[in-house]
This record gives sequence, C-alpha cells and structure tokens, in this order.
Amino acid sequence: MNNDTNTELLRFTTAGSVDDGKSTLIGRLLYDSKSIFEDQYEAVKEASERRGEDHINLALLTDGLRAEREQGITIDVAYRYFATPKRKFIIADTPGHIQYTRNMVTGASTAGLAIILIDARKGVVEQTKRHAFIATLLKIPHLVICINKMDLVDYNQEVFENIKNDFKNFSSRLDIHDVHFIPISALNGDNVVDTSTNMNWYKGPTLLYLLETIHISSDYNMVDCRFPVQYVIRPQSDEFHDYRGYAGRIAGGVFKPGDKVMILPSGFTSYIKSIDTFDGPVAEAFPPMSVVIRLDDEIDISRGDMIVRENNVPAVSQDFDAMICWMNEKKLIPGGKYAIRQTTKEARCIIKNIRYKININTLHRAENDKTIGLNDIARITIRTTQPFFFDKYTINRNTGSIILIDESTNETVAAGMII
Repeated sequence: MNNDTNTELLRFTTAGSVDDGKSTLIGRLLYDSKSIFEDQYEAVKEASERRGEDHINLALLTDGLRAEREQGITIDVAYRYFATPKRKFIIADTPGHIQYTRNMVTGASTAGLAIILIDARKGVVEQTKRHAFIATLLKIPHLVICINKMDLVDYNQEVFENIKNDFKNFSSRLDIHDVHFIPISALNGDNVVDTSTNMNWYKGPTLLYLLETIHISSDYNMVDCRFPVQYVIRPQSDEFHDYRGYAGRIAGGVFKPGDKVMILPSGFTSYIKSIDTFDGPVAEAFPPMSVVIRLDDEIDISRGDMIVRENNVPAVSQDFDAMICWMNEKKLIPGGKYAIRQTTKEARCIIKNIRYKININTLHRAENDKTIGLNDIARITIRTTQPFFFDKYTINRNTGSIILIDESTNETVAAGMII
C-alpha cells in the first residue's frame, strides 16, 4: 500500500541476556551496511587499541552511555537510526538485565520485529523466555532468533538445531506466528550482512536481508477504521475562511473521501469531504499516516473524539481489564487514582482490582500476590471517569494501549494493553 517504497520504516528491538553480543550485533549492522562515518570508525578503532583488544570492538559504536561502559551494562533504551537503499530502520536497543523489564516494554511497544539473541554456548536461558514472552505480550508480529557466537562452537550445525528445537518447544505455549532462526557471529560478521562461508549448511537469509524484505505493511489493522482526533485546525484566515479540519494519525483501517463516518462519543454521522496531508490531498489514508480529515458537516468535534465507520465501532466503556507493566519505584496502589491516556484521549481512573501478577520467569499467574512494584507485569481492572473508545490490544496495538500517569509527579507509572 505504500506508494513510496523508499520510505518504508521498520522499527525493531533487540533483546538478549547480558554479554550475548547485542551491542556488537548492532555495531556490525551499522558498519557492514555502511551506516557509520569514517571518523566514527577511526574513533572506535583507537578506543579498541587503547583497551588492548586485538579486534575492532564494534560494540563501542552503540554503547553511548558512559555509566554503562564503566559497568559493562546497558541501562536505558537507546534508539539508533540507519538506512539502506531498501528501507529505513529504527533500532531500540534494550538492556538484558532482569531488573529492566520496563525498558524492554518501552523499546518494544512500537516495534514491528524483535531480534532475540541467544549465546550458542549457553542456549535458551531464563532471559530468552522472558524476552519471548514480552514480545508476544506486546504482539510484535515478527520474531528473529539470532543464535550468536557460532564461531565459539566451531560453526556446528547440531548446536544450532538443538537450540532452535529448544526454543520451539518453549514457544509452542506462546502466541507466536512468525519466527525465524539465523546462526550468526556478530563479532566476525557471519550472516549479519554478508552470507557466511563458515556455515554452508545454513540456506536461509542473512539478518539484514530479512530485515529489508520481511513483509510489514500487513502488520497494521487495515479493516477497522479508527481516527483519534488530535487537534482541530481552524486557520481563521481570509484565504481559509471556512476551513475546519481534524488532524491526527490513522490508527486503523482505510479512509477515503466520500466515506460515511461516525463521530464518537456524539454518534453524529457525516461524509469525508477531503483528506489533506503535508504534501497535498490524497485519495486514501491508512496507518500510520498523519492526515487532516475534513467533513461535509459542521460537527462539534474536539481532541480525544474518534472518527470511525458507522457499522464498525470500537468498544465504548468506562470499565476494562488491562495487562500492565509497572514502571515506577513507588508501588501500584489498589484503589489508587491515576491519570490515564489512550490514543489522544485523557481522563482519570481508579484501579478497581488487581487480578493477578505474572511470574515473568515461570510465566505462571500469582493470584495471591497483589503487590505490584517496579518491572512487574499484572492484570488489573480499571474504571475511568469518562467512556473510552478502544479495541482489544490483540486487534489493534494503537487503540488497545494505555499509559497510567501519577498526577502528583506527572511520571508515567505504567504501560498497558487492553484485554
């Protein structure tokens, strides 16, 4: 559906245990795809020599956080941007430590693909399971399992096949639709950008080829029309005297001029007069385009309202359940009041019930443990002060996600997926 194939953007996230080689892998991707400058490369070369390393440490390209370099860990989500002639990419590099679940959730929430690194010597570990669980919880459509450090197991096919089978056995309990396995050595560049000569037994694509060609346009919900209004545009100038448009980002479905639409919460209907973009009017609009929709009728519409189809409306309710990842040092307060935000709508809410907490290591439900602290994942029931328009997160990641905010500090305390 994308007219300009050059602008297709893939956001992906990388996850793995500490020392699985995430930073080296990203450095290798950036270096081998010619996405770094000569002076950056020289700086890395010098730093590697200073540290007495016998190879150029590509991990230094991505370890931008000094505190982390000193302790040898990644503390926050670092975003990297690079492009090839086929696609643009945004990488969310998330930490491997157990105590950083919230960072993985943050980095992965907008991702279309997740790369999970496994050390070929260690195989599937607890962290691998946690990352796979979070990827499925966040409904990331594509999963790529990179079995790294193959050079340290003599590029042995049996090691690769065993890890692949272990992961498949575990992931059969999870809702994973599209998973790929690639044997790599990030250090030496095997199967990252260039095909490895050390693993002739592997006939699949390299990592970069997969990233460039994996089909992503169908990852958006093109069926259910959802347009949360972000801003009402009324220029009040002589040239645009009667102009009234509703700006926002398409969250689902395809909108065209002439379509009959309905406005929530009022229930009024109208027809789309035109759809404008920064580059002029368009014949159709679909996710994730940012557009201005104009209607035939003057209807009172404001931020937080939603334009939908008459015969296909989202759920409208003040009560719903959500899976949340708690992101704050202060614990969740049962019965506590928080500000809640979903698409462009904001209100206040109360936590009515904590149903259960998930033990992120065993994936079991702890129904008796209702203490929700930093990095915990739990299912809760929420009541909002006004009706929200939402779809289940499994149907639409845009209209099905929420954040909770502590009104006294204005900090985001939780991110959630509506069930």
